[in-house]
Amino acid sequence: MKILVVGAGATGGYFGTMLARSGQDVAFLVRPGRAAALREGGLRVAGRDEEWVLDAPRLVTAGEEPPYDPYDLVLLGVKSTALGTALTDLAPFVAPGTAVLPLLNGMAHLDALDARFGAGAVLGGVAKVVTTLDDAGVVRRLAPLAHLALGERDGGVSPRVEEIRTVLEGAGIDAPVPASIVTAMWHKWVFIATIGAVTSLMRGTVGEVYDAPGGPELGPAVLAEAAAVAAAAGHPVPEEERAATLAVVSAPGSPLVPSLYRDLAAGRPTEVEHLFGDLTARARALGVPTPLLDLATLHLRIHQRRIDAAGRGQ
Repeated sequence: MKILVVGAGATGGYFGTMLARSGQDVAFLVRPGRAAALREGGLRVAGRDEEWVLDAPRLVTAGEEPPYDPYDLVLLGVKSTALGTALTDLAPFVAPGTAVLPLLNGMAHLDALDARFGAGAVLGGVAKVVTTLDDAGVVRRLAPLAHLALGERDGGVSPRVEEIRTVLEGAGIDAPVPASIVTAMWHKWVFIATIGAVTSLMRGTVGEVYDAPGGPELGPAVLAEAAAVAAAAGHPVPEEERAATLAVVSAPGSPLVPSLYRDLAAGRPTEVEHLFGDLTARARALGVPTPLLDLATLHLRIHQRRIDAAGRGQ
């Protein structure tokens, strides 16, 4: 299968390397700076016990002529903050018959993808990995998890989804096809919003929040709000999934933080509008009160405004 991975960061770089190692025809669509670094040092995925290296990854940059043989699959592995640029760069490489599989959290990106490529081209996807991109450009694999659920958004079973699943599983990627990928996306959104709100509001790890007086009550309260929005939208979170999320945010001493918190702590832009602004807007439209999520959204928006103001002052 001919695959284009958009982005070679923590998510795209990880899945793309696994696919390339399995023998698939993989290219990475990257910005010029990242392309230069990858040409010099290769694409590296480092785990606790092993390191994978693509010494000469196939790279594509914006403005290049699309290949004569179109890509069968696009894995969109960028953050929402880079989505607009990525779609412009990607557009020439999406041909009739190309399937686009986004790996972003939340839901708002689906509207942008549908508007650009047509709803029929866009699958639903849920990625679960524990990776980060370090300052040297190495994808750090913090746990061996490699999970990529996918499906047609109307719930149908299609030959293209079955083919993609076979390719992913052949690369060692767990690739379930749930009955409703949209529901699965909502449930991941609830998890991300919960852990993101808890850590960003309190500016601490899960364990630091939980271990402080009053901390144990915060996680369940945020989870209740996020789950209520999902339920009102027609995607109630099963009790076992709620319990699993609650266990994650109720772990004494846990060093866990999401990537959103790492961006916040480092003074980088966050996915505030994509993950929180959109969720709280849907909550208002559905008549669901979300005071804690609203507070987290405001907190992150102030952070973003400071970044924007600093950028304008340069």
